[in-house]
Amino acid sequence: MAPLLTMHGIDKSFAGIPALRSAELVVEKGEVHALIGQNGAGKSTLIKILTGYYKKDAGGIVFDGRPVAFTSPQEAHAAGISTIYQEINLVPYRSVTENICLGREKRRFGLLDWPAMHAEARSLLARFNMDIDVRRPLVAYSTAVQQMVAIARAIGFDAKLVIMDEPTSSLNEREVEVLFGVIHQLKAAGIAVIFVSHKLDELYAVCDRVTIMRDGRTVQVAPMSELSRLDLVTTMLGRELSQALHEARATGEAARDGREPVLAVGSLAVGRKVRDVDFEVRPGEIVGLAGLLGAGRTESARAVFGVDRPESGTIRFTGTENAIAEPSDAIRGGMGFCSEDRKLEGIIPDMSVRENLTLALMPHLARRGIVDEARSREIVDRFIKRLGIRCSGPEQRIRELSGGNQQKVLLARWLCMNPKLLILDEPTRGIDVGAKAEILNLVRELAGHGLGVLMISSELEEVVEAASRIFVLRDGRTVAELTGGAVNEQAVMAAMAHGHDVREAAHR
Repeated sequence: MAPLLTMHGIDKSFAGIPALRSAELVVEKGEVHALIGQNGAGKSTLIKILTGYYKKDAGGIVFDGRPVAFTSPQEAHAAGISTIYQEINLVPYRSVTENICLGREKRRFGLLDWPAMHAEARSLLARFNMDIDVRRPLVAYSTAVQQMVAIARAIGFDAKLVIMDEPTSSLNEREVEVLFGVIHQLKAAGIAVIFVSHKLDELYAVCDRVTIMRDGRTVQVAPMSELSRLDLVTTMLGRELSQALHEARATGEAARDGREPVLAVGSLAVGRKVRDVDFEVRPGEIVGLAGLLGAGRTESARAVFGVDRPESGTIRFTGTENAIAEPSDAIRGGMGFCSEDRKLEGIIPDMSVRENLTLALMPHLARRGIVDEARSREIVDRFIKRLGIRCSGPEQRIRELSGGNQQKVLLARWLCMNPKLLILDEPTRGIDVGAKAEILNLVRELAGHGLGVLMISSELEEVVEAASRIFVLRDGRTVAELTGGAVNEQAVMAAMAHGHDVREAAHR
């Protein structure tokens, strides 16, 4: 039987920089096929060429038995290819039904048949065990519900191939299980799925085969069952994983001893989510804030940075208490904050790498309203090189960069300010294993030079690997401080679950 999709010899360059070089992708009918690689490896470019968003420079595509060269996503959609993007691409102020039926509305006697469309929307969402009012605007629902609506819309078409780009990034554990059930339904119906994810557990749970990309090339295609996790990651990176994260905890502990905290938070209360939070960060130390969703981690960080005003408690930064009334005070004092939502609160997508990188520094680069362009170029070039930001040049729009490289630009935005404290809220969300390792190694290096780092991450393994000390939050309160041998996933999970300090238990 011929494959459903064959892409062969695909080339694509942007501004003379190769993004794809003889890339290959073959997907069988009714299979779940993983497409993985570091950020910048070429996955998104390959998908955008398939769906008509980009025009290929060379190569051929055969879909469902015939050569194709789609000129728009709509054309690909009409041919039977549905795509679910990581960034939800729907109309927020239209109803759930309108979003699901957009482009294929049902009509009766020339008028929209709302009862039929509402019924179809409910039927599709029922596959996800969702029972919501489909007449309400999409914006009225959580991000997770919106993601499920996007998936329901994609499978509502007569699709032969469904492309899922990081579909679980906004879903909780139960919702992920439901999604996997739908993927198995699609497979049983003979519909193929291209599954893009940086989460290895998900790949092994649902995927039959994997295509691994690196530097714009297809470097391996194999059944998932024949690749160990180490082989998969090593092939993706093209090198052995760095061991720096495992070696530097002693450095962090040594940095903490005998030095005054750069940040000390005591009995902090903010709104309804933060009621009694305590933690501190010393120069040269990476401190993790751990906790379940809603524990108050991000809210505490926002209060420290002056985004939200505390109702009570103390925030002592560089020896001065409660001096931060707004973010500009924090920035002037030497604090940086990489927020949780890179797309919404971090980058300015239509601005260049240079403009995004120097955004916070701009007041220091201008005299009498005139920007020192030479100094700006020197700083930007230095940090592009120092952080290994992969771009065609400083003037490339940041939206064209991979997620990992966008995150590096945001790190550079604060590092060029020579901060004393850097707050990182979910610094590796939505980026692949290789980019994660690069960013976390960079954070370790920065801490080794005396920078205090407060790190929030929902991935326990990441917090445990990076931090020399972890404060665990539960229901808006600090319930445990873990150091030394107590910094392990079991101790953190026990503190999250039971709400008490388990350092002694962790040593038994």
